[in-house]
Amino acid sequence: MMLILGIGNSLLRDEGAGIHALNRMRSLLPGHDEIRFVDGGTLSFTLAPEVEAASHLIVFDAAKFNEAPGTVRVFEESRMDEFVSGNRKRSVHEVGLIDLMAIARLTDNLPQRRALIGIQPRDLGWGEEPSPEVAEAIPAACEQAIRLIERWQS
Repeated sequence: MMLILGIGNSLLRDEGAGIHALNRMRSLLPGHDEIRFVDGGTLSFTLAPEVEAASHLIVFDAAKFNEAPGTVRVFEESRMDEFVSGNRKRSVHEVGLIDLMAIARLTDNLPQRRALIGIQPRDLGWGEEPSPEVAEAIPAACEQAIRLIERWQS
């Protein structure tokens, strides 16, 4: 089973980038029973069974690369692991994501294929809409996810 997980708080502008990307993906891929779409909010341990059950995992999140707002980066497998467990806090929800991956690894249920698609935020203040830069980046992030899905399924 493939899990597409959106992470974030959609009440804090760009912090909700992962949720906005997840919602767009849902509209782009209707009727795909082999794909489970989950709004992970700001993460909790209750998501561990979802992650452990997945053979393929795509996570959308706001992530800090110290680049221009709206920059999209894709981190696959070990690069994802390295990015979220690095010394500097880079994913807005890094601690929760590290914990989820650690639980899956400890139970020997780490998804064989996994990727983090991060979007550089501009504004983490109150508001339900992302900044213009992040809003423009969401389609590109979704295109990256679709490329991953196509490559993983071939």
